[in-house]
Amino acid sequence: MKPWALSGPSIQIDPLFPYYANRSRDSIADEIALAGYQTVHYFVVRENEVDGALVAAFQRRGIAVWAMVLGNGSFGVSQLPPEWRGWRMELLREPNDGFQRLSHFAQEYVEWKKKAAARLVTDIPFDGFEVAEPYFPEWNGLRSGVYGDIGPHAQRAFREHSGENIPDFRDKHARNYYRKVPKLYAQWVDLRVDAVNGLISELVNGAGGVRDVRPDICVATWSLAVSGRGDVPGQLREWQGLDAVAMIGCVAPDMHVLQTHWPDWMRRRLPPQYIRGYARIAQSIRAAYPGLPLGVQADIGSLARMVRDREWTRRFGATALEDEYDAWTAYEYHVGGYMYDEPPKPLRAERSAEDEVVISFSKRIATPSVDELRIWSREDRAGTTCDLSRHLRNDSLTLLELVDAVADGNRLLLRVRNLPAGAFSLRLDGVQDTPELWLLKGRKAHRNLPEDEVRVP
Repeated sequence: MKPWALSGPSIQIDPLFPYYANRSRDSIADEIALAGYQTVHYFVVRENEVDGALVAAFQRRGIAVWAMVLGNGSFGVSQLPPEWRGWRMELLREPNDGFQRLSHFAQEYVEWKKKAAARLVTDIPFDGFEVAEPYFPEWNGLRSGVYGDIGPHAQRAFREHSGENIPDFRDKHARNYYRKVPKLYAQWVDLRVDAVNGLISELVNGAGGVRDVRPDICVATWSLAVSGRGDVPGQLREWQGLDAVAMIGCVAPDMHVLQTHWPDWMRRRLPPQYIRGYARIAQSIRAAYPGLPLGVQADIGSLARMVRDREWTRRFGATALEDEYDAWTAYEYHVGGYMYDEPPKPLRAERSAEDEVVISFSKRIATPSVDELRIWSREDRAGTTCDLSRHLRNDSLTLLELVDAVADGNRLLLRVRNLPAGAFSLRLDGVQDTPELWLLKGRKAHRNLPEDEVRVP
C-alpha cells in the first residue's frame, strides 16, 4: 500500500475526455506529477474502457491510483449485458439526462457489478478501489420528481422486508401516501439506506468481490455533503439513502470521502472555505471512527458559470487540511480555471539524445511550426533555473538552430543543431496550448511567456 494514497492532495481524472486522447500515457502521468499530485482517482466511466497502460505510467512515477467506479448507474451501456434494461430504476419523473440509473434492489445488477469490479482490480493493479455516487436520486427529489427507485425491484424488496406495499409518492389522496404513513415511510427510508450500504459491501466484501480477489487493495467509501442550517444529514438519509456512519460500519473502508453535492458545487461564488459547513457530518464520522482517514472532494469546473481558478483550489486544499481532513481531491484535473487562464509554462527539461531535448510544460501544447518557434540558450553559471523576473541583455542569449519540433501532450521534443554540451537555460517563444481540447469551448489560446526559462542539465 502507498500510504500517501490516504493523505494530502489528489486529483480526479477521466481519461475519456479529448484532452487525454492522442498523446502518450507517459505525458499524462508527467503532467499530473508536475502539477504536484502523488495520488489520482481514475474515474471508471465504463469498466470495459479502462487504460491499464496509463495506470502503469502513473505507478512508475510513484503515483497511487484509485479505481473510482459509479454505484448507481452508468454513462453508456456498451459494457452492460443485454438484460441491463431490466435492472433500471423507476423514478417519479424520468430526467432523460443520458445516465442509466440501475437499481440497488436488482440482485442481478449487484452480482454483475461485483464481478466487473473484481475483474477490474484483478486485471489492473490499482492501489485503491472506491464506489462514488452509490446513492439513490435525488436531493429534494420528492419535490422535483427525480426520486426513486420505486420500480418493481424496490417494490418486491420492500414487500419482503415489511409485508406491505411501498408508500404512494404520487397520489396525495391515497391512504398510503408517504406523508400519511410515517411508520411505514420510516421503514422505507431504512430499507434504502440498507440497500446503498449493502451494494457497496457486496462489491467490496462479498464472495468473489474486490477484497476477495485483492486483499492488499485500499478501499474508500463516498457519501455526499451539503451546506445548510437544517437537518442535512437527515435529508441525505431520507432522500438519497445516505448514512455515512452506517456505511462505514457496514463496509469497513480504509478511508471515507465527503463529496460536494450539486447544491453547493453549482454555486457561482462558492467560497473555498465552504466545506466548513460540513463540520456536523465530519464530526459525526470522527466521533464514531476516530482513526479513520477522512477526505473531502470539490468540483472545480463542470459548468461554465462555476469554474474555479488555481488560487481557489489552493485555498480549498488549505482549508481542508486546516480543518483536519486527511486528504482532498477535485473533479476534474483538466476542467479547472488554470486550464483557461494560464499560458503553458516550461517546468522541466531533459536530454533525450546528443541533439535532442524534451521540455515538459504545465499543460498540453500543440505542435509548433518550426518556422515560427524560436529557442535560445544562455549559459547557466549559477547551475539553477534563472530568476524569471531578471532582465537579460540581448547579447546574453544565443539563438539556437532548430531542426524539428514535435509535441506529445505536455511535452515538446526539440532537435537542435549544435546543442550546448554543458548545462544551460533554455528560452522559447511560439508554444501554444490546445483550447479545442478543453471542456468549455470558445476560449482563447495562450502562448508561452518567453521570459519563462527552464534549465537543461
